[in-house]
Amino acid sequence: MRKGLANQVGERKKFQATFVRFGKKTNYHGFAEDTVLLKNIVDLESNKIVTEHVWFSYTKNFQHISFIAGMNIEFEARIKKYIKGYKNSRYKIDQRTEDYKLSHPTKVTSKQ
Repeated sequence: MRKGLANQVGERKKFQATFVRFGKKTNYHGFAEDTVLLKNIVDLESNKIVTEHVWFSYTKNFQHISFIAGMNIEFEARIKKYIKGYKNSRYKIDQRTEDYKLSHPTKVTSKQ
């Protein structure tokens, strides 16, 4: 579903999404880091869903909002390409593919 973002790589756009829940991940240094799960991400320019869900780190941009499950959030983010999948050089296995993500969210506001 994110393949529609392919021709917009590098652009910063405005999106709207629904907050689902908080989560945790292990960061590069091995410490727990809070995350935010958003679903039904809509490009406000074209009014089309660009992806089903996205996880963001719970950065200062999100911390000024009192989140409630189901609330709408607006934010700006950059569209980036990344490589996902499995690779094992020893056994010559390469199952990696290109995909697209939203990165560096800013101007985060709640819309009730």
